[in-house]
Amino acid sequence: MSQKINFTKALLLEARPPSNKERLVLWDAKTPGLQCRISHTGNITFSIYKRMKGYAAERVTLGKFPQMSIEQARINAAKVNAAIAVGDNPAEVKRAHKAEMTFTELYNEYQEKHSKHKKRSWKNDKSQFDLYLEKSIGHKKLSQIKRADIASLHLSISRQVKAAKNKGDVPQYKTTTANRVLALISSVFNWGVKNGKCPDNPIKGIEKNKERSRDRFLQPEELSAFFKAVQNDPNETIRDYVLLSLYTGARRSNVVSMRWDDISLQHKVWRIPQTKNDEPVVVPLIEEAIEILNNRKGNGSPYVLPGTSECGHLIDPKKGWKRILEKAGIENLRLHDLRRTLGSWQAIMGSSTLVIGKSLGHKSQKATEVYARLNLDPVRKSIETAAAAMLKAAGQNN
Repeated sequence: MSQKINFTKALLLEARPPSNKERLVLWDAKTPGLQCRISHTGNITFSIYKRMKGYAAERVTLGKFPQMSIEQARINAAKVNAAIAVGDNPAEVKRAHKAEMTFTELYNEYQEKHSKHKKRSWKNDKSQFDLYLEKSIGHKKLSQIKRADIASLHLSISRQVKAAKNKGDVPQYKTTTANRVLALISSVFNWGVKNGKCPDNPIKGIEKNKERSRDRFLQPEELSAFFKAVQNDPNETIRDYVLLSLYTGARRSNVVSMRWDDISLQHKVWRIPQTKNDEPVVVPLIEEAIEILNNRKGNGSPYVLPGTSECGHLIDPKKGWKRILEKAGIENLRLHDLRRTLGSWQAIMGSSTLVIGKSLGHKSQKATEVYARLNLDPVRKSIETAAAAMLKAAGQNN
């Protein structure tokens, strides 16, 4: 059973074949050859059915409704019609459409061939894909994904409200998360273009949300309660993790995976083989950090902070961190703010931006040559001065 009609969303959702043994076939009045087949269970599939001289009639399946909108079906049908009009074999057109990758397929290749080998944060990317992209655009053929689709997705995520940490908190929106998802989509498409998987990146022209740089760090009036809470925490590994993070200014991923093989207590340095910038960094160790390391020697693990996970080291100190903040009565302080705290106190004590950048392993094109020539002595002195000031403010120094 078939009939020609102007497709609308309401019509397609309501239409059903007259019996369970039939399939209703509707032809679009606007686009030649575009049809949708509707089963008695409500499955709706767009396709284009064309007969060309010298060839048998061919049906090219375009996609399922409502995952594929009526407008998208018309656009794809017009492309197939254009290909046939210039003499392409409908069977070849059909095979080419079937062979086109979906975004999920492209992402999986990107992850296996690029992300896992080049990005330390590939697991975060996978989480974002699973949460925001798999259901929204994962099933779509690459040619079906338009700038408007991605812009709409970015806006939708931006309007989502974060889970409140405390009752009565002011609603916070996922504007930064939306930007990270947008960046992931762009990375996947750029890799696809570079490797001949798709012709272009549809993300071009979409504006990111404005982000405000975070400037939170431990204030003088917070330090005493903070150090007391850390020292009284029952978990020695968490205590040492927090203090090593503060005294080295290193990123969380580097501190939790700190290896004894990369530490020279004799020379008072810690060499991080690979950082976020994908380059090795040498961190000078001050006496407070060395004392912690000396106390942890002989722990029977290749890691300074061993854990029960498969990788063998501490993974997620969030619970311990939350416990410390609650004991100290400190709010709105993140683990990464320990790194910012060291840099901020270095600045307070008059260290230059170059010294601070060197101590935190920042990468700057203009300052790279200067960093390379910078001796570790002034960097160590800067960290020592900042640490001493923090300990003094906390009442830890006599």
